[in-house]
Amino acid sequence: MLTGLPLETDRIAIIGPGRLGTAFAYKFGRDDKRVILYYHDADVCKTINREHLNPRHLTEDLARRLGGMDQVPRLSPKVYATNDLERVVEENDFIFLSVTMDRLPEILNQVEPILRHKGTNTCFISAIKGLTAVETTHQLITPSQLIRNRFYKLKDRFAVVSIGGPFFDMDIALGNPVCLSVAGAKSICRTVRKEFVGANRRELTSFYNFDAVGVEACGALKNIVANVKGVADRLNLGDSIPGTLFSRSGVEVRSLSRILGGSFQAFQSQAGVGDMYITLSSDASKNHRYGSFFYDTFTGNPVETHLKVLQQIDGKPEGPNTILNVHKFLEKRNMYSPIFHCAYNIFNEERTREAIREQILQATQFDRRTKEYIGPVSRILYRFFPNLWYRRNRGVLANP
Repeated sequence: MLTGLPLETDRIAIIGPGRLGTAFAYKFGRDDKRVILYYHDADVCKTINREHLNPRHLTEDLARRLGGMDQVPRLSPKVYATNDLERVVEENDFIFLSVTMDRLPEILNQVEPILRHKGTNTCFISAIKGLTAVETTHQLITPSQLIRNRFYKLKDRFAVVSIGGPFFDMDIALGNPVCLSVAGAKSICRTVRKEFVGANRRELTSFYNFDAVGVEACGALKNIVANVKGVADRLNLGDSIPGTLFSRSGVEVRSLSRILGGSFQAFQSQAGVGDMYITLSSDASKNHRYGSFFYDTFTGNPVETHLKVLQQIDGKPEGPNTILNVHKFLEKRNMYSPIFHCAYNIFNEERTREAIREQILQATQFDRRTKEYIGPVSRILYRFFPNLWYRRNRGVLANP
């Protein structure tokens, strides 16, 4: 819980001005906030400040969408970019994080000494959709858990708010209607929703959710499913299988979210079914495109194919890295998750196109589970022993 003076809400910093960070810079600028963007490259910062456009991310796609570079909106004059991280942290009580999950530890290490000597409190608003595995234990943790663990000794000096839900950077940048989940402690979430999300509800609005871990887990795990769905869309499997892929992956997302410390209800939120629906069904999703491009450019070597696909996408999709971390966790826990196992096999093992097709059929058509509902005994055990009661991949508890 934060102690001390109230947080100042007339300005906000954004660490990670990729596609999403840039989109929110447009949004906050329209809401007349002073916005400071942190980027390590001084030349990029100079270009942003001179042209009021991001030369690396989002701008070219906006030009294609709007019919030319002259139609692309400029960032507000109140948006300023700098490579001075100390200034960014010192001068802003609200810091919006939109870096990739694999870069987050490095950023937190740089922020920690600045935060320690800062004279005011800080609220981190995390839009990161990924999971990381602790190297020694392979336990999965969410972005907010990683932030809290890293800054544990400063726990009275900062708060974390997680945002999730069905949103694409293009819609936020252009002011199209978007609805989010805002999760964390109720009092600080109320401030974030009022001051930064709800300034113009025709553009951006939100629901409050107490379950930050569940919201983050859903936001990360659906990217894995989107990778698989992108592949499945290239296989001419018909129009029915996407429904099975969506519903059965929901079982795995819900179960794994529960084990990580979330609740079952998170999957019914904007960050759950809402986000998964658009991520699986739209080419605006980097992770859906990743799966499609992966199959189209498949060479038989997953590493080589992965590198080729990344060259075709603006911004880094979180799904491939999440797949690796989730696989380590599933192996350690001996957890039965056919679709998540399928994702690992497709994107990380050498195989043929025919084998990829068979992997998806095995994951969707040959599930060992035969019931669509959670029985009364399982409901009780899930409630009291969420880390123990789940289907095993091997052994006695692997039976249907």
